[in-house]
Amino acid sequence: MNYKDNLAALIKVKTIVTLAVILVFSVLSFTGRISADNVMIIVSSVISFYFGTQHEKDVTK
Repeated sequence: MNYKDNLAALIKVKTIVTLAVILVFSVLSFTGRISADNVMIIVSSVISFYFGTQHEKDVTK
C-alpha cells in the first residue's frame, strides 16, 4: 500500500466517527465537564469496537 491508499483508507465514516468521539470526550475531560474515568471507559469501548470490526473485516478476506 502506498501513501495515497493509506490516506484513502483513513478517510472513512467509521474512522471519522471514532476520531470525533475521542476528540469530544477528551475535550470534555480537559474542561472538567466529565471525569477522566468516564472518558477512558467510553473511548476504550469505541476503540475496541473500531479495531474489532477492522480485525473481523481482515479475517473474512
